[in-house]
Amino acid sequence: MPIDLYSHNHQKGYWEYHLQWCLKYRKPIFADKAVKQDCEQALYDAAEAIGVQLAELAVMPDHVHTVAIVNKPMPLSKIEFYLKGRSSRELFKKHPELRQQYWGGHFWSRGTFSRTVGLDGERACRYVRHQQDVHQRKLWDYN
Repeated sequence: MPIDLYSHNHQKGYWEYHLQWCLKYRKPIFADKAVKQDCEQALYDAAEAIGVQLAELAVMPDHVHTVAIVNKPMPLSKIEFYLKGRSSRELFKKHPELRQQYWGGHFWSRGTFSRTVGLDGERACRYVRHQQDVHQRKLWDYN
């Protein structure tokens, strides 16, 4: 994938992040395919609204992994805040029954994991792409 550098005055840049966050209480609600698909769509829509490209997205039963590409300066906290906030609002609209499990409107946990990807972008994308395999191996190891 060619890199499209941000360029403005004397600044050039390209930002790529591996992001992960969990559901509040780690409830495996994304085991339901309809909720999972709605979450994926809500995250893609939220990213597009702020000019972020999700190169990879893995919605697991109780958490989300993504590789986000940003072509303009933007605080990482704004990206995480917007993705989590808009996706939770959309999911509560489409699945009102979730409000019974997530009272107070808190859908995602407060914490997040993030790291810059740098030149190893394809490796991070592969890791996110194969999250199901990673979790299956972990389950296999315990059996």
